[in-house]
Amino acid sequence: MSATALRVSLDVTAVPDNPAGAGRYTLELADALARRADIDLVLFARRGDPARWTGLGGEAENGPPTVIAAAPGPRPLRLAWEQVRLARLVARQQRAVHHSPHYTMPERARCPVVVTVHDCTFFDHPEWHEHSKVRFFRRAIEVAARRAAVIVCPSATTAERLAEICVPKGPVVVVPHGVDHRVFTPTESSPGADRAEVARAGVDPDRPFVLFLGTVEPRKDVPTLVRAFARLPASQREAVLVVAGRAGWGSAEREVERAAAASGLGDRLVRTGYVADAAVPALLRTATAVGYPSIEEGYGLPALEALACGAPLVTTAGTAMAELSGGAALLVAPGDVAALADALGALLEGRGSAEEAERRRLGLAAAAGRTWEESAARHLDAYRLAVH
Repeated sequence: MSATALRVSLDVTAVPDNPAGAGRYTLELADALARRADIDLVLFARRGDPARWTGLGGEAENGPPTVIAAAPGPRPLRLAWEQVRLARLVARQQRAVHHSPHYTMPERARCPVVVTVHDCTFFDHPEWHEHSKVRFFRRAIEVAARRAAVIVCPSATTAERLAEICVPKGPVVVVPHGVDHRVFTPTESSPGADRAEVARAGVDPDRPFVLFLGTVEPRKDVPTLVRAFARLPASQREAVLVVAGRAGWGSAEREVERAAAASGLGDRLVRTGYVADAAVPALLRTATAVGYPSIEEGYGLPALEALACGAPLVTTAGTAMAELSGGAALLVAPGDVAALADALGALLEGRGSAEEAERRRLGLAAAAGRTWEESAARHLDAYRLAVH
């Protein structure tokens, strides 16, 4: 470790057992930061959850990060612990800067604090969240805007909206997420490996399929995808729609079921539920098209992972996904069933065409520069900005 390594602490207490979205971001960022010799990293974790953090950093010369597993598990207690205890623990570890990667921050911290604000949907779409979370996270974002030394946003889309809502006191730095190119690659590990994984997930690899991958929750707008798929012409009736991911909260699952019942898709709609990590890139590489019609995201990591696997992508115009896709994706207006059906039909009809090959090339190029190593380097710039 360099003698001038920046003393950083990172709060990983909000990462669930099976992370997605912001949890994946925190996990990947922690691993990439742990590999850097210019960072002296301390992780604050939940009690009983140190094992997955102590192995981060691989064979980095500075060894694994220090892990302090002190936070209680239940969310209300953990959030109270953040305000009552965390600032003192950060001070005890003599950190130069603390990073809170999930909206909230220890308000009594004595060192500069960097806060990640992933999106502004608690303000713009409170109906997408549990009622108990809306007031809490609105206040957390407002506090971060007033008190954080630096705010990190994963996309310019989020940063611009945050500036309209809260007018942050400190600088706002856009730091895109990365993608693990060892996992999300256009080439399968061995001949036939993808077919086997796709079949194990309950999907017929011999049929063309449109894939949605992610948690079924209100913002993802999976019902619109179901309705759009049902409008495909008879010439594309061989194709199936695969919805892969666990059910989220609220009415989203019921709305998908109602859309499916009204569509008459029958066995052309395949629900896999949660899929194993090994199946995710296999599904993306095998899919004829990936449909990600989310109305709003802070970043849209599944869209980037699709591009990294060479998958043709349809996503939503005016969003962070459109921002990251670099012209590779077909873009449709949010909630536009007819336009989404037309885009899906174009990709299904275009299998094997020169246009499809060009979209794959553009997608791979857009994903190539998005790595967790680059994301960690830009986070380090934000930490240094906070200190100085």
